[in-house]
Amino acid sequence: MSTNLQKNYQTDLTDEQWAILQPLIILPDVGRPKTTDLRQVMNAIFYQLKTGCQWRLLPHDFPPEGTVRRYFHYFKRTKPFENINEALRRQVRVREGRNEEPSLAIIDSQSVKAANTAGERGYDAGKKINGIKRHFWLMFWAC
Repeated sequence: MSTNLQKNYQTDLTDEQWAILQPLIILPDVGRPKTTDLRQVMNAIFYQLKTGCQWRLLPHDFPPEGTVRRYFHYFKRTKPFENINEALRRQVRVREGRNEEPSLAIIDSQSVKAANTAGERGYDAGKKINGIKRHFWLMFWAC
Protein backbone atom coordinates (compact mmCIF):
# COMPACT_ATOMS: atom_id res chain seq x y z
CA MET A 1 0.00 0.00 0.00
CA SER A 2 1.54 3.30 -1.08
CA THR A 3 0.98 6.62 0.66
CA ASN A 4 1.81 10.16 -0.41
CA LEU A 5 2.97 11.26 3.02
CA GLN A 6 6.37 12.95 3.10
CA LYS A 7 8.96 11.24 5.27
CA ASN A 8 10.56 13.52 7.83
CA TYR A 9 14.35 13.74 7.82
CA GLN A 10 16.60 15.15 10.54
CA THR A 11 17.65 17.88 8.09
CA ASP A 12 14.08 19.09 7.45
CA LEU A 13 13.23 22.62 8.52
CA THR A 14 10.82 22.96 11.43
CA ASP A 15 7.80 25.25 11.06
CA GLU A 16 9.56 27.81 13.28
CA GLN A 17 12.77 27.67 11.22
CA TRP A 18 10.84 27.97 7.97
CA ALA A 19 8.88 30.97 9.29
CA ILE A 20 12.20 32.75 9.89
CA LEU A 21 13.87 31.61 6.67
CA GLN A 22 11.04 32.01 4.15
CA PRO A 23 10.91 35.83 4.04
CA LEU A 24 14.71 35.95 3.60
CA ILE A 25 14.69 33.86 0.40
CA ILE A 26 13.97 36.19 -2.49
CA LEU A 27 13.34 34.70 -5.92
CA PRO A 28 13.03 36.71 -9.13
CA ASP A 29 9.44 37.35 -10.19
CA VAL A 30 10.00 36.45 -13.85
CA GLY A 31 9.01 33.56 -16.07
CA ARG A 32 6.35 31.01 -15.32
CA PRO A 33 4.68 30.94 -11.91
CA LYS A 34 6.62 28.79 -9.44
CA THR A 35 4.82 25.51 -8.68
CA THR A 36 7.56 23.84 -6.63
CA ASP A 37 7.32 23.98 -2.84
CA LEU A 38 10.39 26.05 -1.88
CA ARG A 39 10.44 24.58 1.63
CA GLN A 40 10.81 21.08 0.16
CA VAL A 41 13.59 22.36 -2.13
CA MET A 42 15.41 23.76 0.91
CA ASN A 43 14.87 20.47 2.80
CA ALA A 44 16.34 18.58 -0.16
CA ILE A 45 19.35 20.92 -0.33
CA PHE A 46 19.99 20.54 3.40
CA TYR A 47 19.61 16.76 3.07
CA GLN A 48 22.12 16.62 0.22
CA LEU A 49 24.60 18.89 2.00
CA LYS A 50 24.37 16.92 5.25
CA THR A 51 24.50 13.42 3.77
CA GLY A 52 26.78 14.16 0.83
CA CYS A 53 24.65 11.99 -1.45
CA GLN A 54 24.69 12.52 -5.18
CA TRP A 55 21.92 14.69 -6.57
CA ARG A 56 20.39 11.80 -8.49
CA LEU A 57 20.22 9.75 -5.28
CA LEU A 58 17.98 12.21 -3.41
CA PRO A 59 14.98 10.37 -1.95
CA HIS A 60 11.94 10.44 -4.22
CA ASP A 61 9.77 12.32 -1.73
CA PHE A 62 11.76 15.50 -2.47
CA PRO A 63 11.16 17.55 -5.63
CA PRO A 64 12.92 16.24 -8.77
CA GLU A 65 16.71 16.33 -8.46
CA GLY A 66 17.10 18.60 -11.49
CA THR A 67 14.80 21.18 -9.91
CA VAL A 68 16.61 21.02 -6.57
CA ARG A 69 20.00 21.26 -8.27
CA ARG A 70 18.91 24.30 -10.33
CA TYR A 71 17.77 26.09 -7.18
CA PHE A 72 21.02 25.14 -5.42
CA HIS A 73 23.16 26.55 -8.25
CA TYR A 74 20.97 29.68 -8.41
CA PHE A 75 21.53 30.15 -4.67
CA LYS A 76 25.29 29.67 -5.12
CA ARG A 77 25.35 32.39 -7.81
CA THR A 78 23.14 34.90 -6.01
CA LYS A 79 24.54 34.17 -2.52
CA PRO A 80 21.32 34.49 -0.49
CA PHE A 81 22.80 32.40 2.32
CA GLU A 82 25.30 35.17 3.12
CA ASN A 83 22.37 37.61 3.35
CA ILE A 84 20.37 35.15 5.46
CA ASN A 85 23.33 34.62 7.80
CA GLU A 86 23.77 38.38 8.14
CA ALA A 87 20.06 38.94 8.88
CA LEU A 88 19.92 36.11 11.41
CA ARG A 89 23.10 37.34 13.13
CA ARG A 90 21.54 40.79 13.50
CA GLN A 91 18.30 39.31 14.88
CA VAL A 92 20.18 37.24 17.47
CA ARG A 93 22.27 40.23 18.58
CA VAL A 94 19.18 42.43 18.98
CA ARG A 95 17.34 39.66 20.86
CA GLU A 96 20.32 39.46 23.26
CA GLY A 97 20.14 43.22 23.82
CA ARG A 98 23.35 43.91 21.92
CA ASN A 99 24.16 46.30 19.08
CA GLU A 100 23.29 44.90 15.61
CA GLU A 101 26.84 45.37 14.39
CA PRO A 102 30.00 44.04 16.03
CA SER A 103 32.32 46.74 17.34
CA LEU A 104 35.66 44.93 17.13
CA ALA A 105 37.44 42.83 14.51
CA ILE A 106 40.93 41.32 14.51
CA ILE A 107 42.93 40.34 11.44
CA ASP A 108 45.83 37.94 11.91
CA SER A 109 48.19 36.13 9.58
CA GLN A 110 50.45 33.11 9.76
CA SER A 111 53.56 32.28 7.75
CA VAL A 112 53.91 28.66 6.70
CA LYS A 113 56.59 26.81 4.80
CA ALA A 114 55.60 26.12 1.23
CA ALA A 115 56.92 24.28 -1.79
CA ASN A 116 58.47 26.20 -4.66
CA THR A 117 55.26 25.66 -6.63
CA ALA A 118 53.17 27.64 -4.13
CA GLY A 119 51.65 30.91 -5.26
CA GLU A 120 52.77 34.19 -3.75
CA ARG A 121 55.82 33.66 -1.54
CA GLY A 122 57.82 35.88 0.72
CA TYR A 123 60.21 36.06 3.67
CA ASP A 124 58.91 36.54 7.21
CA ALA A 125 61.77 38.24 9.04
CA GLY A 126 60.12 37.73 12.43
CA LYS A 127 60.04 33.96 12.02
CA LYS A 128 63.03 33.79 9.65
CA ILE A 129 61.06 31.62 7.25
CA ASN A 130 60.44 31.60 3.51
CA GLY A 131 56.88 30.71 2.69
CA ILE A 132 53.38 31.98 2.13
CA LYS A 133 51.05 33.98 4.34
CA ARG A 134 47.71 32.66 5.47
CA HIS A 135 45.31 35.30 6.73
CA PHE A 136 42.69 34.78 9.40
CA TRP A 137 39.77 37.04 10.16
CA LEU A 138 38.57 36.78 13.72
CA MET A 139 35.46 38.65 14.69
CA PHE A 140 34.72 39.37 18.32
CA TRP A 141 31.24 40.49 19.23
CA ALA A 142 31.53 43.26 21.79
CA CYS A 143 28.47 44.47 23.67
